[in-house]
Amino acid sequence: MIKQETSQNGGKETSPLSTRPEGPRLPVFGAGKELGIFILLVVLCIFVSVMSDGSFLRASNLQNTSRVIGIYGIFSIGLGIVIITGGIDLSVGSLFALLGVLLSLMLTVWHLPWPVAILATLGCGGLIGLFHGFLITRVNLQPFIVTLCGLLAYRGLARTITNDNTVGFGTAGGFEQLQVLATGSVLGIPTPFVLMVVVAVIMGIVLHKSVYGRYLYAVGRNEEAARYSGVNTKRVIAGAYVISAVLAAVSAILLGFYTNSISPSSQGQSYELYGIAAAVLGGCSLRGGEGSIAGILIGTVLIQVLHNMVNLVRINGNNIPTSSEAIVVGAVILAGVGIDELLRRRKTSRVK
Repeated sequence: MIKQETSQNGGKETSPLSTRPEGPRLPVFGAGKELGIFILLVVLCIFVSVMSDGSFLRASNLQNTSRVIGIYGIFSIGLGIVIITGGIDLSVGSLFALLGVLLSLMLTVWHLPWPVAILATLGCGGLIGLFHGFLITRVNLQPFIVTLCGLLAYRGLARTITNDNTVGFGTAGGFEQLQVLATGSVLGIPTPFVLMVVVAVIMGIVLHKSVYGRYLYAVGRNEEAARYSGVNTKRVIAGAYVISAVLAAVSAILLGFYTNSISPSSQGQSYELYGIAAAVLGGCSLRGGEGSIAGILIGTVLIQVLHNMVNLVRINGNNIPTSSEAIVVGAVILAGVGIDELLRRRKTSRVK
């Protein structure tokens, strides 16, 4: 029989075997990292506006940029959730290709009702996320390996299904409502941006106000300690990958109708890197246990403003190669990881 040690805490006895990890009750906005990156975003917007001779602030440019921010922001939130657990998901870009191809086939070849096609696409995304979670938590494979294999396999499967041909939605006859989700607006605000805000609010409540959210942080900080505290860490981690895959499916639907075509060899290519960069830049630590929804969104906006800056400067007659965008993203990820390491060392030195 195990004897439980008890301690007095304000006249009440507590048992270490009955405790649960509370995790950090982080605010949705206002933490140090988020505030710092928000200030950087404001400075960058001013800089881009000056560099583009005011083109950045034109209504048409803000509309297009916010539409893309909405699409990227939704799946970046999912990636951020996975990163908070200390994991990684490299398969997101290839999921865009596979799910986009399946959606096109369901609507234009199999002629399924569009609500059924949408639910099936989201369901496929959820099943793929559950499969990732099973391999990671039950088979004990590394998240990097599992999702790297997914990155290769899902795009290969999409190319096989279509014989490497581009598929699309034609004139969207019979499912115009779906096209409106990607290309329409609500009170002048692009619909994808509105959907991103809705997703952010829901996931903000889940991450920052729920027990499951506290468990996500606890698992990311110390999975073994969380498990000894009674947390079902396998279920928590698997749930994070399901959330990531479902949100990737939502973005895949929006992107498919935004472009109105799916090229299986290039649809969503390297998008997972943009999502990871946004999460890391927004305060998520690749070690796990840190991050917020507000930070992820700010990181997403920052990445897209950088992308928009490269395009606007090039349009205005400057000879800037398109490859410079990849250089910027790589530098952002490196800077984010480097700053995270410096902050960790500084925090460790203060404790000592």
